[in-house]
This record gives sequence, structure tokens and C-alpha cells, in this order.
Amino acid sequence: MDINKLFSRDPEEKPLDIIKDDGGFTSIFRKIAVVGDSLASGELESMDAGCPRGYHDIFDISWGQYLARMSGTTVLNFTRGGMTASEYCNGWAAMNGFWDKDKAAQAYIIALGCNDLDGLGQAVGSVADINEDLHRNADTFCGHFAKIIQQYKLIQPDAVFFLVTMPDEDDTFPADIRARHDAHEQLMTDLADYFTNTYVIDLRKYATPFNRSEYHRLFWTGGHLNSAGYYLTAKLIGSYIDYIVRHNIEKFNQSGFIGTPWKYCE
Repeated sequence: MDINKLFSRDPEEKPLDIIKDDGGFTSIFRKIAVVGDSLASGELESMDAGCPRGYHDIFDISWGQYLARMSGTTVLNFTRGGMTASEYCNGWAAMNGFWDKDKAAQAYIIALGCNDLDGLGQAVGSVADINEDLHRNADTFCGHFAKIIQQYKLIQPDAVFFLVTMPDEDDTFPADIRARHDAHEQLMTDLADYFTNTYVIDLRKYATPFNRSEYHRLFWTGGHLNSAGYYLTAKLIGSYIDYIVRHNIEKFNQSGFIGTPWKYCE
């Protein structure tokens, strides 16, 4: 048996060079929570003559649930169309029980930013906005986003966090939008450096489609992904987590103990 076919740590490998159909080492996390907006909720758009456009969160086709079926793990949708980090922190998560200890996960995938930066026009901010007392974080996107991580670290101290960037746009997108999304990407990197057990799923850098118009024709319907698009995203997210685990395997040797009172100390 050639273990390199199962477990590669080639230093030349880039994220998403190897696409996993089963999520690969994502399966080491037995409960994952996804915090996100419409694109994490399996939202579909409906449109019919004479009817207003409809928006429908269908969790069963969200990339989180496709990932759950691929990997055999449990994935919780802490998501809703239109969600922002500030709304999540300012009552919505608590109202839905998403801070409850019985919903604590071993890993959290956080995919927020579009509605915050493009919809609300909120300032991106920086890690300087983070306070040891999470309730004193600055009123910026970073301040609220960091508060989510801080709160879940209180609930599950050894949890692993994966922060998702936004895929790149083509040149027809306004320069100010692209600049905001670039700043979001940099912030995710800064947050991963700031917090322990935190990694970036950088779709902006590694998942930009070669032919954007063809990608949108096949995998989008209206302004949101379609079922095939959410399935494809699940494969990308799972493959990226697999890459992170394989290339940092020593850091994940206690993953099975997350959420238990035990650990292995020599």
C-alpha cells in the first residue's frame, strides 16, 4: 500500500489541488456548526410571471448538509438568508439557542461578510477592534465577527474554527466591492493569526473558476447558487479542510477529545 495516495503532505500541493468526494479528513470532526448567510443556507430564488421574487432557505441542499452526507458527520445550520455578524451577535443566535451548550460543536465554519460589507456598508475594521471582554469589541464587522469566535471559544474552548473568504469576482464588478472583499480576505487571515485553532478557507485565492460566465450559467440560478452549486461548494469546503488537516496533522491529534473532559498529556 502506498500511504501517499491516502495521506499526502507534498509541500508543493496547494489547497484544492486534490478534490475529495467524501470530505477526506473533515470526518475527524463528528459535529460541525456552520455560521453563515444565504449562501450557507441553501437559499434558492423563485420567480414567476406576475409574482414577486422569492427567497427560500432549504437547509437540505445547503453545502453544510451535502458535506454532512459526504463525510458522515453531523452538521448544524446556524444560518439564515441575509444574516450579518452583528445580527447574529445581537440577539438572533441567542433567540435560536445557538449559544446553547448542548449545540456545542467540535468545529465551526464561519462564512459571513457579504451582507455586512455590501448590504450594511459596515466598516471592515481590524483585530485592534477585539477586546478581551467580547462585549466591548468595536462596532465593526471585525468586532462582531470576532465576538462569534470568542463566544464559541467560551462554550467549546478546544474547538477548531474555519473562516471562509468570498470567491473572486470578474472585472465587471465595481472596484469598491472587490476592494471590500479583498479587505475581508485579509481580515480572515489576520483573525486566523490572532485566534488559536483557527484557519482560513481561502476560496478567494484558490477557488476562482477559470471560466466565470460558464460557472455562473451552470451553478447559479438568479443571484444564488443552485443545488449543483451548493453540492460543488461542499466538495470545495470539505477538500480544503482535508488539506488543512493533512498539512497540520500534528495539531489535530487531540481532535477526538474536543467536547470531552479528557486530553492526552505526556
